Amino acid sequence: MRVGKVIGTVTLNRAHPTMIGARFKVVVPLSLEMLLGERAADAEELVLYDELGAHDGCLVAFSEGREAAQPFPEPKPVDAYLAAILDRVEVCPLREVLPVSADD
Repeated sequence: MRVGKVIGTVTLNRAHPTMIGARFKVVVPLSLEMLLGERAADAEELVLYDELGAHDGCLVAFSEGREAAQPFPEPKPVDAYLAAILDRVEVCPLREVLPVSADD
């Protein structure tokens, strides 16, 4: 599971019959450095299948690959699935959590 930020919506003129009722969202994945604010979001965007109704600017949790198709009772042709809308994400650097040895 990864964290990302919704930056847009994909509009389709036709959809696979199993996809009716959901949307596709454009999401930029966020690395640890991006979550800490140490680096700007420069990752390649992904298109996610969204049944939860995320909007632009939302932080979301998503899965990719084989795991993306597992929440459905019937097979769906998806590569990435929006699993949760996050209210907030608290991140602290490892150096604040792990003890530093005298050798470092």
